[in-house]
Amino acid sequence: MLPRLIIILVLIAILGSLFSGMYFMIRDRGRSTRNVKALSIRIGLSLLLFALLIIAYLTGIISPNQVHP
Repeated sequence: MLPRLIIILVLIAILGSLFSGMYFMIRDRGRSTRNVKALSIRIGLSLLLFALLIIAYLTGIISPNQVHP
């Protein structure tokens, strides 16, 4: 249950960064670097999520779904 919660929280943070970047893009009209900072945070969070998923898979915490014919 804890891995699922962590994954969901990181996804929510990624979406928050996405929407804040959109807000800064519309609000600042390219006059500040807040949009670039939001993009950097989103990229960092995405890489963190990818690394966490790989580590969780390799350690056996999560496993892919089994499809039975």
